[in-house]
Amino acid sequence: MGKSSYTGGQILTDVTPGVKKTYFSVGAMVFFLYCGCAGGAFGIESMISNSGPGLTLILLVILPLMWALPIGLYCSELTNLVPVQAGPYVWMRMAFGEFWGFSFGFWMALAMYLTGAAYVVLAVDYIGMYIALTPVTAFILKALMIIVFTIINLRGLKDVQVVSIILCIIILVAFAAVTVVGLINWEQNPFDPMIPEGGDVWSSWGTGIAIGVWMYCGYVLIAYVGGEVENPQVIPKGMKIAIVLIAASYILPTLAGIVSTGPYSDWGTSIDYSTVLSRHLGPWAGVAFMVSAVIAQCAIFNEAITSAGRSFITLAQDNLCPKFLAKLTPNKGIPAIPIILLGVINLILVNINFEILVTILSPVLFVLYCGLGFAYARLRKDYPVEKRGNLYYVKSKLAPVYIAGCPLIVGVISFLVNGTEYFLLGFIVIVAAVIFYPVCKWVYGGLYKKDPENNPINPKTKLAPGDLERFGYFFLLFGAICFLGSFFLVWYEGSWGPDYYLETYGTGIMSNFWLMIKVARWSGVIMLVLGIFFKFYGKKVDPIPENVEYH
Repeated sequence: MGKSSYTGGQILTDVTPGVKKTYFSVGAMVFFLYCGCAGGAFGIESMISNSGPGLTLILLVILPLMWALPIGLYCSELTNLVPVQAGPYVWMRMAFGEFWGFSFGFWMALAMYLTGAAYVVLAVDYIGMYIALTPVTAFILKALMIIVFTIINLRGLKDVQVVSIILCIIILVAFAAVTVVGLINWEQNPFDPMIPEGGDVWSSWGTGIAIGVWMYCGYVLIAYVGGEVENPQVIPKGMKIAIVLIAASYILPTLAGIVSTGPYSDWGTSIDYSTVLSRHLGPWAGVAFMVSAVIAQCAIFNEAITSAGRSFITLAQDNLCPKFLAKLTPNKGIPAIPIILLGVINLILVNINFEILVTILSPVLFVLYCGLGFAYARLRKDYPVEKRGNLYYVKSKLAPVYIAGCPLIVGVISFLVNGTEYFLLGFIVIVAAVIFYPVCKWVYGGLYKKDPENNPINPKTKLAPGDLERFGYFFLLFGAICFLGSFFLVWYEGSWGPDYYLETYGTGIMSNFWLMIKVARWSGVIMLVLGIFFKFYGKKVDPIPENVEYH
């Protein structure tokens, strides 16, 4: 259904025929979202020592309002309007066309495929803190974890839901214990100091925002099972409760830990949440809490498989990647091949150093969440809420300003303060989209092969009409970010960056701050030149059609 013929109700409800629907209660949806988006407060420890205890607590309160809630709201509204798998791809395609849809679908799928193994490694590392593990034993544990949760996902979304409920309850009980014990043993002012003694205010804010934003990510995962949720109206209710629950499970245990242990500078090294229990109840309690840390990583990994296994389905149906990635099992309607493929990839990744992959993908996620906010605003205009009937939507005319604007502000800041090496490497994945899109379009046919009447191609480029001009906008946007960002980074990190990167990395491009700045600046110039070329050449030979309607 196109926007011009929209009369109300859901659209694209039959994108993936044969998919099995699963009913979610509100509680089940809350637990599902909690396990996929949080899995406990693990990761905040380094935020306390690097940003200061007071600033950490302030950011943990601000970021849900400026980052998590807007993202949760647009995911809830769009999943109700467009209940499909691979929501980010479909939303961007409907809002801005095939190229931008592919870019966002490609980035998100790549991020999910390549980061899931991190949770397996973390889980086994937690075990290794208390039990001596040989490399062989560690790999066996990793393989068992991958196999178990792959099997659970092959059984269907219902089993994933049940496991999420069980694991979530265990995690919440563990952090509730930390909260109660810590607050009972309150010993010090949680806002003293606000930032580290002798620390730089801007650096403290930057580090805190970068970590905090990562902690409040993940809400888009529901868009990858949107077509399988029998009652999508439960998503907004579950989302709002989950965001409050996640924020509470971050803020309260962190407050309890800060006031009952110290010094704050040891958080993330010799002090963590288990310290609260081991110090005040005994070593046994700390060990018991560390078991919950392993369970938390298992919970996140379980749902990482769920979302990643569905990330290529709609792209494959639209002939933008291999067809076998869209194949569902006849009985359960499950993407078995992608799930098994994901398990194999994870078995490989847990044996190599893939930290660089994670660092490359971090800034890309900021781009994804900000861009989806603009897709939300565009689709809200194209498919007016007044026509949607009883579908959920945010009942405010200012909703697009808040929901698209706040993530943009936070996302831009996070992209810039996440580290010069992350900033620079992130562009590798970003630019990869403009390379892979034409290749996939030429090889697999794209939407033209599926529906040539509504999705024509330019006979000269064999791409969608206007794609050359879209490439121009792409390079102009990211070229400007890369070029201008290099100047910001000199101001932000110039006084300490050279020594920090040399000490951290020792050798290579990432050890040389000024070389990274030079590469970023010239890369920005090159992209700007490409942007100008594609913009004006595309405007002449391949302009974006006026009043185009995307399907």
